[in-house]
This record gives sequence, C-alpha cells and structure tokens, in this order.
Amino acid sequence: VQLVESGGGSVQAGGSLTLSCAASDYILKHCMAWFRQAPGKEREEVAQIDSDGNTNYADSVKGRFTVAKDNANETLYLQMNTLKAEDTGMYYCAYAHWVTCQSGFDNWGQGTQVTVHS
Repeated sequence: VQLVESGGGSVQAGGSLTLSCAASDYILKHCMAWFRQAPGKEREEVAQIDSDGNTNYADSVKGRFTVAKDNANETLYLQMNTLKAEDTGMYYCAYAHWVTCQSGFDNWGQGTQVTVHS
C-alpha cells in the first residue's frame, strides 16, 4: 500500500479537520493532490501541490483548505477550516503518473470519510 489516508471524521459546520496521507519520499517528489467524492457525484480535485511546492485549489475551497507536504515525516496534509455541509464526502490522496501534475493522477489511497453536519 503506497498511500494511506487518515484524519477523517464527523464535525459540525464551521469546524476544522486535518487529513493526512502517509506516503514515501519517492512519492512526495511527485505532484500530489486531494480529491473528494460525495454520494451520487463525480470525484473532484480539491487541492494540488506540485514537486516545487506550488499549490492550486478548487474555487469551492479556496481560502479554507491548505495542502502541504512534510518531507521529514513523508506525509501529505490537507488542513480544512470553516467546513461546510457540502464538503462532505470521501477524501482521497493521489500522486501523478510521472512527476508533473499534467501527467495525470493514477495512484490512489483508500480514502477517508469526512462528514460535516449543518
């Protein structure tokens, strides 16, 4: 198993959660991203961090979510603040086929569930 997510749970709207994705030094050199999938909806990318540490966010989470890599601990994080009910879903971390984000994501963790109660 190359990617292991943790940190999901149930929280009230307005609350915070931090998701973790245990990886490896090799994987962290790739572009990595967090995706989520709500029931009945397609999986969507919410945050991305490339090999240089540059980040991009979906408009729906800008200003509330922060993605970061911790190379020392070989972990990818997603700090989620001011959570909303529409943030509910299964969250997955992923890394790119090659190093660059443009190569696409085809390596996935098993996911961690986030439920936000309004």
